[in-house]
Amino acid sequence: MARLKDIAEYVGVSISTVSRVIQNDQTRNVNQETKSKIWQAVKELGYIPNQHARNLVNNKQTKTNTRTMKIGWVANPKSAEINPYFASIYTGIRDTLTKQDYTLVSITKDELENEALLLETIHDLGIEGLLLIDRIDDRLIDYIRQTIPLVGLDFFYTDKNMAVVDYHREAAIKRVVQHFVSQGHREIGFIGGGVNETFEDLHAEYRFKGYQTAMEEAGLTIRPDWVINTKWKMENSYEKMNQLVKRDLANLPTAMVCASDMMAIAAMRAVVENNLRIPGDIAFFGVDNIEMGKYSSPPLSTVDIPKYEMGKMAAKTIMEMVEGKVTLPIKLILPFELVLRESSSIIRT
Repeated sequence: MARLKDIAEYVGVSISTVSRVIQNDQTRNVNQETKSKIWQAVKELGYIPNQHARNLVNNKQTKTNTRTMKIGWVANPKSAEINPYFASIYTGIRDTLTKQDYTLVSITKDELENEALLLETIHDLGIEGLLLIDRIDDRLIDYIRQTIPLVGLDFFYTDKNMAVVDYHREAAIKRVVQHFVSQGHREIGFIGGGVNETFEDLHAEYRFKGYQTAMEEAGLTIRPDWVINTKWKMENSYEKMNQLVKRDLANLPTAMVCASDMMAIAAMRAVVENNLRIPGDIAFFGVDNIEMGKYSSPPLSTVDIPKYEMGKMAAKTIMEMVEGKVTLPIKLILPFELVLRESSSIIRT
């Protein structure tokens, strides 16, 4: 295992300089270039800063003494408050961990991506494992995995070499398109969001890929002007659907596939405000089966995602990894099902 001396020799500085940087000692300045080189060496050589972290790496903890029983939850602080999808996942995680006497600790993306806070957060707080909802940089994933187990949820981590709990997003949307096609729809649009930092890259998002594949398999044409990238904002869904309706009232899609219920509900409002009927003029189908979808006007057809179960399985997986029962980066893909309600019940002929 790497030592301070190894880091110092690797970078070409003194051991005291390395120590000051790692401990975030502000009494003497170290220039930014040297700091960056030291942190890079820490990551490349796999240096572990304190005894608690070494215990984690060597799996020498026992439940009766050095265990902290803390699991970190890395997500936007407001995710579970404002988004019902994440709220259900969070509840599943919290309930499952609490039953086994674990404590769930909220950690922000900024705390991990700040180099000085990274070691403090992971090591000094005694976090034994991390559950990732918010997207973090790949280089941090690789570094953190040297120290503690990680489990990813949501589409950011589906293709990573790490433990993941998710559902098959592409297959879910394919089923929705196939359902619309079986009803007789041929003019089908899409509402969703991208996957990069600004959510602009729609074509790399799995739900959009599912839409593309299903449309191609059905021999249907995708109209670019019927594809809306909301960047996952409800106001964008409302405004862009409103623009679509007003632009060409005589040439509208007969059905809209929406990558989330919240995007669907916002777009449906725009349609109703333009005196169009749902589903008579435009049918809608969402994804997530959040509670408010039952009470939209009309009630929203949706894909039921086992959100609570995703949280429950993520919690069980991270506990088993922390306790050494699971060592491989397992991937759990949970099932989904279509829930048919009034927003898609009438077929336009």
